[in-house]
Amino acid sequence: MDTTPIAHSRVPMANDQRMFQRVSVSLHGRMLSASREEYDCVVVDMSPGDAHIESEARVNVGDRIIAYIDHIGRIEGEVLSLGAKGHFVISVNATERKREKLAAQLTWIANKHELGLPEDRRHERLAPRNNRSEIVLDDGRAYPCRIIDLSLSGAAIEISVRPAIGTAVQLGNMRGRVVRHFQEGVAIEFSALQTKESLSALL
Repeated sequence: MDTTPIAHSRVPMANDQRMFQRVSVSLHGRMLSASREEYDCVVVDMSPGDAHIESEARVNVGDRIIAYIDHIGRIEGEVLSLGAKGHFVISVNATERKREKLAAQLTWIANKHELGLPEDRRHERLAPRNNRSEIVLDDGRAYPCRIIDLSLSGAAIEISVRPAIGTAVQLGNMRGRVVRHFQEGVAIEFSALQTKESLSALL
């Protein structure tokens, strides 16, 4: 029996599939291709070890991909295989702790679809009473913004600038990252789940 260790993360794909069961999902997001261009994308199914993505991005096997996915957050990995036009599979590079968190998130998402729960039931979107705020970047630059809505996990804000996807920002006393651009502004995912008490100043 050959006991030579496998050194490359892309090789044990079959093992990942045996260890992790893929969950059928339909999660929208944005991805950065190897050429650093941004594209819309949809995760079709996913496990803590890999993700099947649909996107107009042109990718090749071995390309490094970074994506920001609704309900999941930031994932990154390498393109493992190409499927039908616009479909490809990437590895999910993550620590054991991150994989456990992903497994829990995917289980909740699968149960939500099976039970017909309303979208984002865990993190109800709230209309802030005080919607004027500002975001501050790590380098200290501050920009006024209007909060369109917020939840315990993130916020949509109207703003005149478009910090790059993945940029760390602070909204009030909440830290997070830009995960999506849209016509009026950007969406921010908080670094930690908030409570209604911590959002009380805005509500």
